[in-house]
Amino acid sequence: MGLNTRWKVLETRLLADNWGVLMTTRLRVTLSDGRVLDQWRETYDRGDGAVILPYDPDRRHVLLGRQFRWPAAHRCDPDPHLIEAAAGVLDDADPVTRIRDEAQEELGLVLTAPRFLFELYTSPGSVTERLHFFVAEYAAHEAQTRLGGLRDEGEEIEILDLPLAEALTMVADGRIRDAKTVILLQHAALYLMPEARP
Repeated sequence: MGLNTRWKVLETRLLADNWGVLMTTRLRVTLSDGRVLDQWRETYDRGDGAVILPYDPDRRHVLLGRQFRWPAAHRCDPDPHLIEAAAGVLDDADPVTRIRDEAQEELGLVLTAPRFLFELYTSPGSVTERLHFFVAEYAAHEAQTRLGGLRDEGEEIEILDLPLAEALTMVADGRIRDAKTVILLQHAALYLMPEARP
């Protein structure tokens, strides 16, 4: 017998409404075996987002950014400057428009043909965000910018033009620890440039 969970919202409370919206909700959940449970669940809604991995099939390179991340610093991470694929919140833009803007802002890259891969929930236990994943080709002469990001938003991003094999090694040894980036690098290794695997 498959799962057939049914639920009813009994109460919601707003906990915070700053950059995103944090809510707590009391649910009455009926499980597939007929048991009825009351549960409190929190959700954090910051909107959906888009992420892209630019890749150079000729050189077998990828383009990533490295930037300071407060949540990592808050956890006392020894290096809170995380290496990531370019990404951003959609706000009111469609995913293709947003990812083109993010690639230009963060990586100095003008994309002509981003290719959609899939949508994934980033942390479905509490975060409502769905992330739209893209890839796009680039060439060596397009990867000359060294610092990206919007200074008026406090961003300073070191742009990294890396061999895919090196990026995969950085995942294995813990230097790349961002989930969306690992997903895209694994996709590149499996489907875009399998010959580049270390």
